[in-house]
Amino acid sequence: MTNLVNYALAYAKKGMSVLPMHNKQPLIKFADKPPLTQEEIKRIWSRYPDAQLALRTINFFVIDIDEHEGGADGFKSINEFSHKNLLILTLSQKTAGGGRQLFYLKRDDIGVRQNIGWLPGVDVKAHPNNYVVVAPSERNSKFYEWENHNPIVTASRELIQLINQRDGSSEYDPSKINLNGKKTLTTDLFETIVNGFGSKGSRNNDLTSFVGGLLFRNVDASVTYQLAMQANENTDEPLPDKEFNRTFESILNKELRRRGANV
Repeated sequence: MTNLVNYALAYAKKGMSVLPMHNKQPLIKFADKPPLTQEEIKRIWSRYPDAQLALRTINFFVIDIDEHEGGADGFKSINEFSHKNLLILTLSQKTAGGGRQLFYLKRDDIGVRQNIGWLPGVDVKAHPNNYVVVAPSERNSKFYEWENHNPIVTASRELIQLINQRDGSSEYDPSKINLNGKKTLTTDLFETIVNGFGSKGSRNNDLTSFVGGLLFRNVDASVTYQLAMQANENTDEPLPDKEFNRTFESILNKELRRRGANV
């Protein structure tokens, strides 16, 4: 497997925040931390020579298009999107799983919210503590590949407004589907990812229940963090990053102590 340290250094020189990855999971703690320096990158890749690489979505966001087997087809959603003219030509890549990702610079005059499930099969990754794996990373013997050498262009204000909409932003209305099934605690966890946490007074309790529920079900801690972050982004008044991270770390430490006591 090729050592990607030179690619990581090149991305960093272009002002990107680089992360070392294994199986699409970061090998280091990075939330709310400054970008890695050139020396830190060299040291980390010396320790993890097989590490793949990702970029944090700090000054850019990604429209992630995927086709889920037996589920939503993001390519179909994009093809039928009535505002395709706003998806102007920009840097894009093909993912190792056959998806496609469009890269856009964020704007100074309007923030862009992370929106998982913006359209069926289409996610918007935008949180500063989120990331996207990039070429020439490899997964399951398949590679991420840049489709072009276009510069990353700045997204239009109109596109960001559509992404930020929560009600009726998608031309697909899942609320019209009624399966009449009985809800479970696991159902609540899934719905929290999309609906976010509750009102300002209950956000910490909701975050605690959500994270505890996932850890109890043996979801990996790093995956739990990403899902909780997505739920927070979908909250009407999200928890500030510092408060979110402090609460998450407290819950995780309690769970680790509980498991240690049961060994």
